[in-house]
Amino acid sequence: MSDWLTLLPAIVAIVVVLWRKEVILALLLSLCTAELLIFIQQGQGLGASLLLNGSIQTLERIVEVTADAGNARILMFSLLVGGLLAYLRYSGGVTATVELLIRKGVARTGRQAGLLTFGISFFTFIESNLSSLTKGISTRGLFDKFGMSRARLAYIIDSTSSPICIIILLNGWGAYVLGLLSTYELSVPAVSVLLGTIPLNFYALFTLAVVLYTIISGKVYGPLRRAEQQQNRLADHTEIDTPASHPSYMLVPLLTLVFSMVAFMLLTGNGNLVQGSGSKSVLYATVLACLVAYSMMLFSRRFQHQQLVNIGFKGISELLPVVTIVLLSMALGTSLKMLGTGAVIAGMVDQSVPHFLIPALLFLAGSLISVTTGTSWGTFAILVPIGMPMVTLLELPPQLVLAAILSGGIFGDHCSPISDSTAVSSVAAGCDLLEHVKTQLPYALFCGLLALLAFTLTGWMMI
Repeated sequence: MSDWLTLLPAIVAIVVVLWRKEVILALLLSLCTAELLIFIQQGQGLGASLLLNGSIQTLERIVEVTADAGNARILMFSLLVGGLLAYLRYSGGVTATVELLIRKGVARTGRQAGLLTFGISFFTFIESNLSSLTKGISTRGLFDKFGMSRARLAYIIDSTSSPICIIILLNGWGAYVLGLLSTYELSVPAVSVLLGTIPLNFYALFTLAVVLYTIISGKVYGPLRRAEQQQNRLADHTEIDTPASHPSYMLVPLLTLVFSMVAFMLLTGNGNLVQGSGSKSVLYATVLACLVAYSMMLFSRRFQHQQLVNIGFKGISELLPVVTIVLLSMALGTSLKMLGTGAVIAGMVDQSVPHFLIPALLFLAGSLISVTTGTSWGTFAILVPIGMPMVTLLELPPQLVLAAILSGGIFGDHCSPISDSTAVSSVAAGCDLLEHVKTQLPYALFCGLLALLAFTLTGWMMI
């Protein structure tokens, strides 16, 4: 089977999304295509049983990904977030917190609300999902109050989560990349290489600069501007429809979420924060926050147990389409890995090219791999084994090569509708997933083009 056929599932997904505007259908057809190609790749032939066996294997692939503990935790977390958000909304805590922030002058304008969202990222950098969730819970009501669309909020959330996590690095991201580097004999320590990527991580830096410009200027462009006019939201309600009660009904569960997340990261990492399990910690913290919110509402005597159960399930039901997307994206990522899509794309840069272009080509390869697989960490795992030997053999600057790989992974992650971080950001903001991808894409492409030019120029200067 031709290597180029491994790109077919990604092409199917893109074509269906553009044609039908349906992410779930696109993912399902792309997954079916990948499984059929795997069936052919294994030498099963093109017999009459191909379609039947491919369809059965598609179902089995979905079952397989749910059997993985890490994937199951992400799916549970995604569902429970809906229940938590519903508790915060129906308790009146969100409305009360919005009124408090406005009254205290913390967020009296849309610009201040945007800056608050931006600033929260620097306090929740230990885990990207925690960062997205905290920002969404904290500021959804403010964005509603000042007439800003949920698409704008999703853009700010998504564009300040992974970029800040990959720049600050005192988290699981840094530990993961250090682990990838540990097997290579480099001229400088791996920690120094990792720290050296910070000023060279051009996509992350450009993204943060553009987000800050958007917040301060208040100007939006392209599809995001149209979304502002349409005020697109996941549901018909807003966070501030419920009469205000007391800010503690939002702030106590939110603080429980944040601090217990840190505690569980320490617990699962045996006292080492960066070694902790993000998937375990965010699930445990979300469950605890739900229990705190439930208990506070029950003891207020304004709600009965059965009411709270119904509220929780109503919130969960609102997120079922998004959780379905997350599930299918996990299955597709596994299928594409078996198919070898990432390796084919990575091979595109493993050619005889001018050395100064290698960082730019690694950035492009990382972007394509991340877009088609929906995983930045998977992209790092594919390209670090390609880039680091180049560093040794061709005497390239390791900081620049690694920064290009990291930037490519983050850029593709922002453009991919099958990325879990994209899905979590849309959940946190209460924005339709396809709307989020469509409105963020022009900004990501602009920053990606700037990053490509920067890597080309820096490669020419440093190599």
